[in-house]
Amino acid sequence: MFIVSLIARPGGLEPALVSALRNATGGGDVTWLSQGEAAEFPVGVAPSNLEGLGASVADQADLNLLPAEGRRKKMLLADMDSTMIQQECIDELAEEAGVGAHVKDITARAMNGELDFEGALTERVALLRDLPEGVIDKVLETRITLMPGGPALVATMKANGAYAALVSGGFTAFTTRVATMVGFDENRANTLLTDAGRLSGEVGRPILGREAKVQALEEISARLGISEADVLAVGDGANDLGMLTRAGMGVALHAKPSVQAQCDLRVNHGDLTALLYLQGYARSEFSG
Repeated sequence: MFIVSLIARPGGLEPALVSALRNATGGGDVTWLSQGEAAEFPVGVAPSNLEGLGASVADQADLNLLPAEGRRKKMLLADMDSTMIQQECIDELAEEAGVGAHVKDITARAMNGELDFEGALTERVALLRDLPEGVIDKVLETRITLMPGGPALVATMKANGAYAALVSGGFTAFTTRVATMVGFDENRANTLLTDAGRLSGEVGRPILGREAKVQALEEISARLGISEADVLAVGDGANDLGMLTRAGMGVALHAKPSVQAQCDLRVNHGDLTALLYLQGYARSEFSG
């Protein structure tokens, strides 16, 4: 048994569209998780026409197919930049250093898988050399905003017994603060090195990239005594693909094209609460 999930921006999901898709796939009764925003229905087998149907409604809603069993996950493993927050921290630091456009270009190419992540990170951090360490707090306070739905996602999953880990190719100076704000149980990231109160232009080794996120998935799930099938992973960049393809539910959230192409579950319309709808939570069950 499978579930066909439809998620749109609030007020953007028309009942007529949901009914038409149910009829086209031979689905069962429709359940509205949030009126005008999220609906789902069961199907006995994976519809052969699902990809075409998804493409036909892509401008209105995200259509995803999930196994009916085991949807509610016991662990959330989340990327930070452009996932739990709306910015890329290194890009915001680069703006303060006067090299914003150059660094943004490198970031975009690295996240789309066009550049080696470690090399791209090293190059970008070098451009931040001599920035006062206090700029980090300034950026956190004036430039960083949470992705909508993040606190509800974490609070609801934790209220139902799940564990939440933030794993980032960014920096601990940011993940520590964001993890506290959103309610994560732990965080892992790279360390920006400093010298006499200024950024040294170097990052601590070893660099946390794609493989380190997979390692976090393996280590934390083993520590919790759960399987990788019990994990929901979410991210947007090429360095997230390892954990996205290993987790029981890997979701590409507003992701780069190359990332979306390699993920079965994609969210382009909803915010982070879409990950709750994918697990079958109704809006009335949200916490936080």
